[in-house]
Amino acid sequence: MATDPYWKVLRKNWPHICGLYQVYAHKHPVMLYDIQEHRVYAYPYREFLADLSERSQVSLKEQYRDAIANGMFVVFVRDNKKEKLKSYSVPAS
Repeated sequence: MATDPYWKVLRKNWPHICGLYQVYAHKHPVMLYDIQEHRVYAYPYREFLADLSERSQVSLKEQYRDAIANGMFVVFVRDNKKEKLKSYSVPAS
């Protein structure tokens, strides 16, 4: 992941992402960091899932289930300029 530019963005903004996650941790949100807006969002899982394509929904369902089962959470990095949306499972603590 060292060469993954979105992983670097996630790591740089980790205090903000993790801080907001902790506020809503009891609801197990899906987190989103928007590169252009420089903002972090916490979404209810079902709301976030509903906005994805069918293929992406299948992927998120599996990733989210595995993340929760392993004490992790799912965070997306969105890059609107490059039309990229990349997800990661990261430790919740």
